[in-house]
Amino acid sequence: MRVLIDYRPALRERSGAGEYTHQLVKALAAGKPLELSLFSSSWKDRLTAKADLSSVRIVDRRIPVSVLNFFWHRLNWPPAEWLAGGRYDVTHSSHPLILPSRHAAHVVTIHDLNFLTHPERTRAEVRRDYPALAREHADRAHRILVPSEFTAGEVERQLGVARAKIAVCPVGAPAWTPRRQIPQDGYVLFVGTLEPRKNVAGLLDAYEQLIANSAPKNCTPPDLVLAGKVTDEALEWLKRIERPPLKGHVRQIGYIDPTRTRALYEAARVLVLPSFEEGFGIPVLEAMTAGVPVIASRRGSLPEVLGNAGIFVEPDRPEEIAAAIARLLDDAALAADCVAKGIARSHAFRWDVTAARVYEAYHDAVEAHAHRH
Repeated sequence: MRVLIDYRPALRERSGAGEYTHQLVKALAAGKPLELSLFSSSWKDRLTAKADLSSVRIVDRRIPVSVLNFFWHRLNWPPAEWLAGGRYDVTHSSHPLILPSRHAAHVVTIHDLNFLTHPERTRAEVRRDYPALAREHADRAHRILVPSEFTAGEVERQLGVARAKIAVCPVGAPAWTPRRQIPQDGYVLFVGTLEPRKNVAGLLDAYEQLIANSAPKNCTPPDLVLAGKVTDEALEWLKRIERPPLKGHVRQIGYIDPTRTRALYEAARVLVLPSFEEGFGIPVLEAMTAGVPVIASRRGSLPEVLGNAGIFVEPDRPEEIAAAIARLLDDAALAADCVAKGIARSHAFRWDVTAARVYEAYHDAVEAHAHRH
């Protein structure tokens, strides 16, 4: 089977969809009888053969992303056969809009539908095209991949897609050995793009309360470290952490390259992900794998990923977030229990299993395409 995958989300900063795309390609290349081709197109960034992608064909075009997206999204042109060369059985888009083709079955990945529920939080082509076109493209696609049962339900409900057309293909855990113990001098960690959906403002409110609650006890909570790409919406938060009471207690360290991610978790005492919604929540799985106790909001896919291995909070209740952080910092037995359950739970998320589900979805897509024609 000849498959062309849009690799562009993984071309630069591999967070979220980009990391999913990269790891999925590696798993498919390692374990499935496919002729894989990776497509990339950018005016600035080049996709060249890498050691961990050496078995796949690289198609790298020097076309600006915004230009190609306009033609693909709005005009359904040019087809993959013309732009990438060759003939394909499947084209796989790493986002909700189809990678056009004359002959191939269409597979798309939908990580979440935040662009529909909160279009004001999106930018550029996502804001222009996704809300307007996602329903039509979902209808035209032969299979839709999602990372969680939660997202599957949202795609079914909001886009009117039949459940049989959706394949749940979760994120796999990284190949990390859990650390031996929680560092007592570690920090409280947040990992994610600094955007409103992640509830960074609520986390800062909670940390202010944690600082205030610690003052009568004459103790200082560990630093809060914010690791993730900064957006325009984050500028007010960055100003806020430079003023009391957060000044000196919160550090913003920006996007972390995947080669440094493991070390980031290993130095943390707690991970907090208080998002209003997640399509999966990769930091939760990464933290569990590394042996970091987790606090997550009781929203979106996060209960599905964390299970009974951590503490859940309501994201719009900062006092609840603050109390949960204090509990894990003060109660060593509770933290150790969360670590043990998290490590055990992380074993259920495997990239080889995900690749098998995607491979099956490709076959189903080809069959559905044949029936339509």
